[in-house]
Amino acid sequence: MTLIPIGRNQTELDFGNGHKIFVSYQTPVAEVFITPDGPRYRVTATKWSVTTSRHIGKWLHGNVPEKLAQNYFDNLFSEVK
Repeated sequence: MTLIPIGRNQTELDFGNGHKIFVSYQTPVAEVFITPDGPRYRVTATKWSVTTSRHIGKWLHGNVPEKLAQNYFDNLFSEVK
């Protein structure tokens, strides 16, 4: 796993296998992983700040994500710790 700072208060955890978790400030809010059909994006359904929403939009690069409850991302993050 590689921790990659990608901007102010923006970090990406790259697992090296196509799975990445995007963290805005200290909160995991999105992920991407590879499937046989290509990359699949997921984002939190929680409305955070305007800044976090902007971070997520920039990180998605125009990809359309599936929305999931924030606790899904919290659980991903707790598994990494």
